[in-house]
Amino acid sequence: MIDLVFAIFCGVIVGLSLGLTGGGGSNFAVPLLIFVIGLTPAQAVPVSLAAVAIVAAAGAVHAVKRALVFWRPTIVFALGGMLGAPWGLKMASGIDGRYLVIGFALLAFLVGVSMWWRTVRYPLETSVVRALPESGADNSGPVCRLAEDGQLRFSAPCSVALALAGVLTGLLSGFFGVGGGFIIVPALMFITHLGIHSAIATSLVVIALTGLTGTAYAFLHGSVYWPVLIPFVIGGLSGMLLGRRWATRIGGPQLQQFFATTIVLMAVAMLAHTILSLG
Repeated sequence: MIDLVFAIFCGVIVGLSLGLTGGGGSNFAVPLLIFVIGLTPAQAVPVSLAAVAIVAAAGAVHAVKRALVFWRPTIVFALGGMLGAPWGLKMASGIDGRYLVIGFALLAFLVGVSMWWRTVRYPLETSVVRALPESGADNSGPVCRLAEDGQLRFSAPCSVALALAGVLTGLLSGFFGVGGGFIIVPALMFITHLGIHSAIATSLVVIALTGLTGTAYAFLHGSVYWPVLIPFVIGGLSGMLLGRRWATRIGGPQLQQFFATTIVLMAVAMLAHTILSLG
């Protein structure tokens, strides 16, 4: 019973982070699953990947209803991610769990620092979960072009860039159990120059498709720990709903910086704990 409550509570934390900030929530999932619930890294990664994918899918439904998703870059990016995720899971399965945790901690540290930097460099992005969508995106993208009719004009370099970014995201998602929004959103904005709202909406669909593909691979190999996954997902969906509701009142740079600081401190603690255990 206590394990069930812990799983729901940890899921709520992840969902709240996703709902309030529009990203970064997946970086809480693996540490909570390992250090609070007590899963091994091999168990935690597939559970995190599945839970984040399902929660992202719930957010993606809302984004699709608001017509914020650009489907052509979504499909190309997602295909790359769906290809990379199973390979990431396969590579992670052959690595000592302690080194996996160290790698995750280093990644989380970089994500936290990047998240803080973006709140200073691009403060308007921090209100993405509560602001109205922009009327259009910049048409000066370096690879893809947004035409006057609102449709992206693809070229071969555009498709290749999106696919490669998708494969990289999928590898990281499968390897560490993260959603990959910290790669997807900047990559979409750089390659296509989509506005921040459309980029995040598109990233939710990519995260969902990539994560669910990785989850299917893990399920076929019997590595999904269902007793934790189900309550964790229930908590995550509840947290996402609460986060989206509260974000209309408390979203902004300070909130993003709070989560960024928490991610960095968590990463340092994980790194110190794991390195000491190696000694």
